[in-house]
Amino acid sequence: MNTIRILPFLLALIPVCAQADPASPATKPANPGAPAAPAAPAAANKALPANQQAFLNLPEERRKEFGKQLGEAQRLFQQKRIFETFDTLDKADAVFPDSPECLNMRGACYVEIRSFDKAAAAFNKALLLSPDNPSINFNIAEVFFVTKKWQEANDLFGKILQSLPKDNLALCRLVEFKILLCKKKLGLKDEALALAKKYDMDDDSPYYCFANAAISYDDKDLVKAEEWLAMASRIFRNPEVLSPWQDTLVEFGYIKSFYGGELKDE
Repeated sequence: MNTIRILPFLLALIPVCAQADPASPATKPANPGAPAAPAAPAAANKALPANQQAFLNLPEERRKEFGKQLGEAQRLFQQKRIFETFDTLDKADAVFPDSPECLNMRGACYVEIRSFDKAAAAFNKALLLSPDNPSINFNIAEVFFVTKKWQEANDLFGKILQSLPKDNLALCRLVEFKILLCKKKLGLKDEALALAKKYDMDDDSPYYCFANAAISYDDKDLVKAEEWLAMASRIFRNPEVLSPWQDTLVEFGYIKSFYGGELKDE
């Protein structure tokens, strides 16, 4: 089983988790691979969503208990103790059942065990409670991507790209790369090639190397593809930077899973 970038952060691309503030159950984006962080308090003159208001109506002791359980679930998730995370999320749900953070993290847990139907159900329920949340939308798009629903993934990643802060360059470039790969599967070769040429070596992300590696894989030039990936490793020495890009190639099918063999379509 290889890692899939999910933002229960977004997750810290989630799969994608950020610390929960017991004062509010709303979410906001962070980095791929960590649960959703709570949103800033709403303006006093703006009505809160019903689930947020319901949370604020809880006694302070119960809000603190919820925050404690959610924080513990996050800790367990980061340690990949998935079934313990499920148990702790159940405890948080017993205190407050309408938390998009809990649902987002629960979906991320289902992704870890590759139960994609259950993951999608959890993410979609979270999105109902926190509409247009970029973190949750990213996770839904990732499920589309790993289940080979290329058109749905392409469309949703495109929507996400429009809403991401432009200063979050790492995530923006990763989303663009996923769009490039979706277009390849959809037979939009000219569009994919144009995206591959969008940035050059001066770009402060692995996009250029990985886009050229993808082209080399398509051309059946495996040696050249490996050279591009090796170049990326020389330039970006931090494994945490390269990991989501490498995972994307594994899920797409260009390279073998480090756990043995190529991944099959679910």
